[in-house]
Amino acid sequence: MDFNALKIFIPAATAFAVGILCEPMFAHFLYKHRLWKKKGGKIALDGTVAKTFNALHTEKEVGTPRLGGVLVWGSVLASAAILALLAHFSSSQFLRGIAFVSRSQTWVPLAALIAGSLVGAIDDFFEIFGSKGLRLRTRLIFIASVATCCALWFYVKLGVTAITIPFVVGPVALGILFIPVFVLVALSVYAGGVIDGIDGLAGGVFAAIFMAYAGIAFFEHQLDLAALCAAISGGLLAFLWFNIPPARFYLSETGTMGLTIALTNVAFLTDVLGGGRGLSALPIVAILLVATVFSDVAQITSKKFLGHKLFRIAPLHHHFEAIGWPAYKVTMRYWIIGIVAAIIGMSYAIM
Repeated sequence: MDFNALKIFIPAATAFAVGILCEPMFAHFLYKHRLWKKKGGKIALDGTVAKTFNALHTEKEVGTPRLGGVLVWGSVLASAAILALLAHFSSSQFLRGIAFVSRSQTWVPLAALIAGSLVGAIDDFFEIFGSKGLRLRTRLIFIASVATCCALWFYVKLGVTAITIPFVVGPVALGILFIPVFVLVALSVYAGGVIDGIDGLAGGVFAAIFMAYAGIAFFEHQLDLAALCAAISGGLLAFLWFNIPPARFYLSETGTMGLTIALTNVAFLTDVLGGGRGLSALPIVAILLVATVFSDVAQITSKKFLGHKLFRIAPLHHHFEAIGWPAYKVTMRYWIIGIVAAIIGMSYAIM
């Protein structure tokens, strides 16, 4: 087998194996310390009580632990550490070659993954031990701050000042405007993180997205970045093994916050910097995140200006639940759409 392919598959398999092996101890810890919301219920984005959501999910929210995202990013970090240690203490060229932590390709997305995940964990602890999590404004400020730091790294250290735009030939130079565009993309992707909410849904969707970017990075010869994306997919698949109905734990903010900010960095790394179209492929690969954000915006806009709701409930996946689709049907259809979108987006990016 081609060595480059092994460099992708081994980190993914390692992260998956670590997640599977650590889950019993991890789940025992979550259940022993009762790390779930003590009171069900949710407040909608407009500040009102989310009656439809609460009718569908209140009982499920109580008794099922949060913090499931720790299994994902913990598996990724363990995979990176294991392969890095093997490379450090071995004289084997093969083992040295499969380590994927590198300054040029993976430092920034890994740092963003860790930072987002840790703040997400703080939000989860507030949800578990307090009446509610961090304020949305606080989370958005944090995402914007991390995104600004990452954008400055791209702009100052890597000299990236352009992006690709669909149907436009060649990169579009933005100059200093590259920084606010980066931040806006990060906030938009984070907004799509609310796709978490049905057993198995977010895990499958994000696994398909990151595997698509593993393929995009692979074809751009950014092998370390491809390996990182594959490892994230491996960690997500291990999480998904235990998140399919009935879920043993939820991904929650420590999962979605870290994953979305890492995804933003990956999209930009596979764009002009990698000689590809990773950013313009993002709305295709992550079309389900786009649909999630659109449904929220459309719902709020309709209620404010038209005086009625556009959907039974937003985001869109909960609307399907509200009109009678079983949760497993919503999840599996989203998986199908997510995989097809990932293939189409990857094909577009590497054309």
